[in-house]
Amino acid sequence: MMVEPTHRTRKGVAFALAATLTLPGVALRVGGVHPPELVGAALFGMGVVGAAFLLAWSAEALELDVSRGLALAVLALIAVLPEYAVDFTFAFKAGTDPDKYAPLALANMTGGNRLLIGIGWPMVVFIAAWRIHAAAKTRDYTGPVETEVHLDRPRSVEIAFLVIATLYSLTLPLKNHLTLFDAVVLVGLFLAYAVRVSRAPAEDPDIVGPAELLAALPQRRRRITVGLLLAYAAAVIILCAEPFAESLIETGEQFGISTFLLVQWVAPLASEAPELIVAGLFAWRLKTNSGLGTLVSSKVNQWTLLVGTLPIVFVIAGGATSGLPLDRLQREELFLTAAQSAFAVAVLASRSLSVREAWALFTLFISQFILGALLPPDLRHLERVSVGVLYLVLAVIMLVVQRQSLRPLMRDGLRTPMAKMVHEEAPSGAEGAP
Repeated sequence: MMVEPTHRTRKGVAFALAATLTLPGVALRVGGVHPPELVGAALFGMGVVGAAFLLAWSAEALELDVSRGLALAVLALIAVLPEYAVDFTFAFKAGTDPDKYAPLALANMTGGNRLLIGIGWPMVVFIAAWRIHAAAKTRDYTGPVETEVHLDRPRSVEIAFLVIATLYSLTLPLKNHLTLFDAVVLVGLFLAYAVRVSRAPAEDPDIVGPAELLAALPQRRRRITVGLLLAYAAAVIILCAEPFAESLIETGEQFGISTFLLVQWVAPLASEAPELIVAGLFAWRLKTNSGLGTLVSSKVNQWTLLVGTLPIVFVIAGGATSGLPLDRLQREELFLTAAQSAFAVAVLASRSLSVREAWALFTLFISQFILGALLPPDLRHLERVSVGVLYLVLAVIMLVVQRQSLRPLMRDGLRTPMAKMVHEEAPSGAEGAP
């Protein structure tokens, strides 16, 4: 793979910036320095962001050198590592101090999941639609001017497993604990998903952005470089995750800001940034199947592996074997997150997402903040429950409208051989139009 000199310089600068972001946090952690709370939150958060970018680019290049099955397993773990590191910190601390940390254990996960669907999925559609219409006006684009992003048939696997995970997640708000049984179900579901997608035939990876710089290296140098980058980025996240989480708590306490909200929205913005930017780059290049498909796959990983490991970490840390305790706020947040997921998979039953549907996802997501700001604190639980119920009502309506798509979707996702879907999709599976 050749990279033009100008592009090589830009991509090199991107790598340098990402690496530079990690240095202050690592220096503080290694030197044992404890900066002021707000400064610590910013510097350690920058470290997580920089490491997440390095992980994302290295993970893309990794697909060139390992089998597809192994790459999928490694990439799945890498995709959730930043979120997992922060959630791991709170779940582990909850083992010895459940009153303080248990309420925060799921905050980052629910925020990250809702950001993916409420911001990430619509972003891909909006960017692609704008690019298509802009190109059509200048006559640089001669394809169909559509207002939908279509997912290829093999993506039925992600959607089908997301359907199952969502159905199970709707039972979690009914419980007072996230239990080891839930862990077995959700982690088992992730493993089944990983086995299913590992059976896909080998394909040339579609590498974009700074990862192209790694892909252009000779094989031996590439493998060494990618291995070192993965190890360094993982080490940075391990070093920075705990002080970042603690700094968020202390910042909230110092300035009277809700710690739960800081953990739920500030931390996911840091950890989700690389995924959102990569998906946006795919959409900009009209590789919409890759852009939206990447975010759907990430949602499966977070909704199964990430949630499923939290009670395991809690018990290992010395917590009660009954599982990670859930208070009313966490149950409401879980309900809202599960309900949003239900609406999202109902929309994707047709393996497409229109501009109108993207606006619905985005508007409903933003409405949570508007209603939360307007209502007094003692009534905000009504906002969470009401928006969640609205999501479920819309999900039922969409499933009725798209009922003919659901059965073939689940059959393809769970039973149809991957090779067959890839082969049959090949003539019409090209990307380029939303």
